[in-house]
Amino acid sequence: MGFEQYHEPVEELSKEIRSFAHVIVSLGEEAEAINWYEQRMAVEADDAARAIMDNAQKEEFKHFLMDLEWLFRKKPLWRALGKHILFHDGDIVGLAEEAEEKEIHG
Repeated sequence: MGFEQYHEPVEELSKEIRSFAHVIVSLGEEAEAINWYEQRMAVEADDAARAIMDNAQKEEFKHFLMDLEWLFRKKPLWRALGKHILFHDGDIVGLAEEAEEKEIHG
């Protein structure tokens, strides 16, 4: 396992911060894998191969969401902001600005 996720001396970081770093890196890796599969499926001519890639991408997306949920549980502000932004119709930037005003500035 690489340790590029640490930007401070590892021996100075708590277990909680190290776990946070691991999950943040995992989230990025899952997002990267989702992107790779999306691109591969876009150019794959074989239906069976594309179906296998689609199945694999769904697994990566599930892992991405589990990482995200873990982070939301560890960071209550992130969860609160997410509740205002995620799964709502309308202008995403506007929702984010409203969420920030409500959750951060009260």
